Amino acid sequence: MSEMLLTMNKAKAWSVHAVTASGVILALLALLAVLDNQPQVCLLWLGLALLVDGLDGTLARKFDVKGVLPQFDGSTLDLVIDYLTYVFIPAIFVYRFIPLPEYTLLLSVGLILLSSLFCFCNVNMKSKDNYFVGFPAAWNVVVVYFYLLDFGPWLTFATILLLSGLTLTQMKFLHPFRVKELMPLNIAATMVWMLACAVLILQHPLHPTWLLVVWLLASAYFVGVCVWRTVREWLA
Repeated sequence: MSEMLLTMNKAKAWSVHAVTASGVILALLALLAVLDNQPQVCLLWLGLALLVDGLDGTLARKFDVKGVLPQFDGSTLDLVIDYLTYVFIPAIFVYRFIPLPEYTLLLSVGLILLSSLFCFCNVNMKSKDNYFVGFPAAWNVVVVYFYLLDFGPWLTFATILLLSGLTLTQMKFLHPFRVKELMPLNIAATMVWMLACAVLILQHPLHPTWLLVVWLLASAYFVGVCVWRTVREWLA
């Protein structure tokens, strides 16, 4: 009976790794969409990869994947795929589809790639209450704003400079699936943001005003939580 239970637990653990590994296929599909000049399709694949990344950690903890399969490092698997879907493909997206000032394109893409390396290698990337410390290289989210809101070239460049710099700071950024404080509200806001995002991407360049307002309010919620958590630590 114990051997059967162990086999079932291993099967569940490998299934969780398979969910994580599916991100590399989503990354491939997103990259192919860039090559096929389909920015909306690319963003939708990246959005699906973001959803998978938000769920696989929860599944891994639920089924004690690290304890059941200690010989296979799921964290490394996750980081490899995250760099592809959070950083590398969004950087290529910027290179291909986002207007930037003359002579700043390669600099901008290089800043995205290099600053993100620091984030991924930073052993203190998360606080004790599971907030990210410094901008968490979420360029897959940032490019959605660049694309949907059609920033001017200099504003886009300034945003890339700012976020790359924030990678090196102690500013706190919300992890909606790990931070226990206000978790139900955080997850609800995340789901609203993702659904609104998907519809806005599908309908681009048409943006229903009410949906854009909902999306921006959800965005403002995340910014507000990040600022509040950062200021709270400064005042402590």
